[in-house]
Amino acid sequence: MRRNRRVKILATLGPASSDQSVIEELVRAGADVFRINMSHASHDLLRETVAKIRSIEKSAKYPIGILVDLQGPKLRIGRFADGAVTLAKGETFTLDASDAPGDKTRVHLPHPEILSAAKPGERLLLDDGKIELRVTACSPEAINCEVVYGGKLSDRKGVSLPDTILEVGVLTDKDRADLQAALEVEADWIALSFVQRPEDIIEVRKTVQGRAGVMAKIEKPQAIDRLEEIIRLSDAIMIARGDLGVEMPLESVPGLQKRMIRMCRRLGKPVVVATQMLESMITAPVPTRAEVSDVSIAVFEGADAVMLSAESASGAYPVQSVSTMNRIAVAVEQDALYHGIIRAQATEPEATAADAISAATRQVAETLDLAAIVTYTSSGSTGIRASRERPAKPIIALSPKITTVRRLSIVWGLHCVQTDDAISLDDMVDRACSIAYLEGLARPGDRIAITAGVPLGTPGATNMLRIAFVGQDGAGGS
Repeated sequence: MRRNRRVKILATLGPASSDQSVIEELVRAGADVFRINMSHASHDLLRETVAKIRSIEKSAKYPIGILVDLQGPKLRIGRFADGAVTLAKGETFTLDASDAPGDKTRVHLPHPEILSAAKPGERLLLDDGKIELRVTACSPEAINCEVVYGGKLSDRKGVSLPDTILEVGVLTDKDRADLQAALEVEADWIALSFVQRPEDIIEVRKTVQGRAGVMAKIEKPQAIDRLEEIIRLSDAIMIARGDLGVEMPLESVPGLQKRMIRMCRRLGKPVVVATQMLESMITAPVPTRAEVSDVSIAVFEGADAVMLSAESASGAYPVQSVSTMNRIAVAVEQDALYHGIIRAQATEPEATAADAISAATRQVAETLDLAAIVTYTSSGSTGIRASRERPAKPIIALSPKITTVRRLSIVWGLHCVQTDDAISLDDMVDRACSIAYLEGLARPGDRIAITAGVPLGTPGATNMLRIAFVGQDGAGGS
């Protein structure tokens, strides 16, 4: 099984897609990676879901990535005596350390880290930004605010802090337990929520120790301020546009999306565009035209993956949502303008042998009209370098490590296959030609480009480019 598109599809699993038969349908419809949201999943459910995915992977003979999304710190107000109050513009309202039920003038804020970090003039957004408060005075016991935008405020609504940096780590006790559970089931990616600083990534890396890829979710204005540092320390990023659009002006999000995609391409890091991509398909069998355009823009920009959240997790049409996203991506990539737009955003290779080989391979493959590019990759870095070039030709990533193959399933353009390490250069050529033939990406008489590291099996040492003919039986020849 292989895809007819380069961009990957990441689908969130949930109540609407928990059955093994539905998950299998999602794979057939186009899902390459599945997201398990630990905001809603227990450890038992995590283990069960991973077992189902691995069973489907075995029968489909197609590598499937698994991303475990940590909940992160959920900041919420306390409860009101009457369940809710209505705040009016210009009124004063206090968030304090007292756990007494709230009223029209105050409510409990069970987060001392906010009480100690907030400063006059900063904003507090409640209930996904529907209510805005501005801090007028603060102490370790209370934050006094003026209501900028009012409305109904009920129990346990969320608090966002677009102007405040919290001097606490991004991992909660729940996150640490969930992270250990994710590593035990051999998840391929760990998504880290509410990243503010590069230090947040370092903390998680110490625990993960290379056993999974670390993906930073960009959803805080503070992360934008240190974006390049965060991207360099991460294995990939997710543009979480929902929370980003709450804490920043909505009109700034499209430009930030383009900026982040281009920065990730320059730095050679996979990037996922997420949130509300086909939101109307939660309740409708077809998307809006605006949603189709939204997905198309991400594909035209060269994002590595596009993500479905509630559409596939809890919506009425999970399989149709994946199928629709697949059709949109295929149509965009077949558009006459697509390759011109992708190439216009290309960046210069870094001054390393591996980057130079990857850039040369793309040019050779397109100039000589080769059938495919085959890259041997142990750690996955060579596959990511080949993808960074965004070649017009298919890329086959070969690795002896199933963990590498699964992790690369989120990377643009890579058709990933697990295979034994080549024992000689001739074996390397034969194996590459045979797999390109068997996977339907090359026919007898076609030529392919092969990149690898010599000596063979040396991680991160890509230094060879070879062109080979595919023989009648799929075997190779120089």
